Amino acid sequence: MKWRVAKFLTGLALLPLGVALTMTLWRVLVILAQAPTRLPLVHAFATVAGIVIWIIIWLFLPPLTRTYVLGHELTHAFWAVLFGGKASRLRVSKGGGSVRVTRTNAWITLSPYFFPLYTFGVALVWVLSAWVFPSVKPYAPIFLFWIGLTWSFHLTFTLRFLTYRQPDIREHGRLFSYTLIYVLNTLSIAAALVAVSTWNFPDAAAHLLDNLDQLSRAAHTVYEWALTRLPPPG
Repeated sequence: MKWRVAKFLTGLALLPLGVALTMTLWRVLVILAQAPTRLPLVHAFATVAGIVIWIIIWLFLPPLTRTYVLGHELTHAFWAVLFGGKASRLRVSKGGGSVRVTRTNAWITLSPYFFPLYTFGVALVWVLSAWVFPSVKPYAPIFLFWIGLTWSFHLTFTLRFLTYRQPDIREHGRLFSYTLIYVLNTLSIAAALVAVSTWNFPDAAAHLLDNLDQLSRAAHTVYEWALTRLPPPG
């Protein structure tokens, strides 16, 4: 019971961070639209092409549910290993899947909703390939195409499955789970866009903190206004 209360309060505390991150994400989108100088046109086109191709697949072709379920369960396993646990008995079907892990916490349970495993795999292959074989660097647009496709794959399936009554979400409470998932997804998207924009991470972090300060002052103003509307004690 105490843990559920603590997670509920943590979820409440994450709400203003989610709003502030949304404001920062909007800011970096504006900056990128106004000065898209750091990202070459071919690279940008490849990433957008990956996103568009996935949207077409999502809308007009049979859903790759089994592929998502496999990634979902493997993500549980991957994060369990990261926290020092073990994973076994992976089972995947079109109706769902499961994996047995020896350690669990909120990060392991909710990881499939904020950690795009397939995107991570593509990025890891690219980094290792470029490090071992520098001659592959001109082929970066191919990897960016798959990053765009797999990232949009992650986001669409995450949104779809969050509309169901997921045991992962119920285990840690809806408010805590939804806010944590939103914050981490928004943070990863904003960070990726900052990396390819004319903005830099220190300025983006300062903008995020300024947004939090503005929200805090707005909340304080509303609180003081509410006090003036309350009847006097006694």
